[in-house]
Amino acid sequence: MDCDECLKRLYAFLDAELTEDEVLAVRSHIAGCEDCGDNFGFEKRFLEQLKEWCTSGVAPIDLRERVIALVRGGSPPAT
Repeated sequence: MDCDECLKRLYAFLDAELTEDEVLAVRSHIAGCEDCGDNFGFEKRFLEQLKEWCTSGVAPIDLRERVIALVRGGSPPAT
């Protein structure tokens, strides 16, 4: 596997959407290619952080109030 093929499969790899053979090929390439290994590390950390931000709990009360006011057709409370 070359770098282009590895990068094409990177998100599918991170999302566990590859076949077992493809996973092995990507892992093998990442282990031997510093650039692709760095890309993998960055993208993995980015997706982990994004997941944390998107599942970290309830929105702050002021944000919820503004959204509710907008949905109901009113003007949002002043911030």
